[in-house]
Amino acid sequence: MELLRHTGIVKAVTPTSLIVSIVNQSACSGCHAKGACNVADMQEKDIEVTRFRKEYKPGNMVTVIFRESSGLKALFLGYILPFLILLLTLIVAIEVTGNEFQGAFIALGMLVPYYIVLFLSKDKLKKAFTFELEETI
Repeated sequence: MELLRHTGIVKAVTPTSLIVSIVNQSACSGCHAKGACNVADMQEKDIEVTRFRKEYKPGNMVTVIFRESSGLKALFLGYILPFLILLLTLIVAIEVTGNEFQGAFIALGMLVPYYIVLFLSKDKLKKAFTFELEETI
């Protein structure tokens, strides 16, 4: 099982979680020629970590772990499944209505309930997609 690691800084501490700020870099931002290129992309992101054992203070350096299998599941739910719903609905709607314009609107309309269900499931998904800290005891 592959683990994805990012180094970050603890931004805030709550009784049940840590807010960790990590810098998300594209492949270009790590390049030695990034100053000469306009596509360098570095973004700071805040993530919530709920699994940790030690006490942390704002400013502590930490290593955040995310399981690659969870990332693939998120990719499937966020991109692949909606694409399949869109494509299959489009094909069926065009066959039933005989009109491509109506079929396109029906297919796009099918994504609305999908994303509503995804939004309503956010608490369950939040438990499934967790970040952890790499801690040495």
